[in-house]
Amino acid sequence: MNELTISVIIADRPYRLKINREEEEKIRSAANKINDKIKTYSESYAFNDKQDLLAMVALEEATAANDYDHKFNMQNQTLIKQLTDIESELTKTLE
Repeated sequence: MNELTISVIIADRPYRLKINREEEEKIRSAANKINDKIKTYSESYAFNDKQDLLAMVALEEATAANDYDHKFNMQNQTLIKQLTDIESELTKTLE
């Protein structure tokens, strides 16, 4: 098996995770990104509770994910239309 148990610290709390070895860098990077955003929020706003800071980070990340999904869906629809148009032109040409 290619599993690995690691510990990451998020908002000053350790979390033990069993992961695939190839995901380690990605997970550690994500934990660092969360901690950096928590630090930014704690310096910018009057939140004292880590849960409030985590909620703000989660909201920011969820909003970014929704924006990404929307852009992806729009690009996908545009691509499908372009491919349909190309297919239609090819069909006309071959007839």
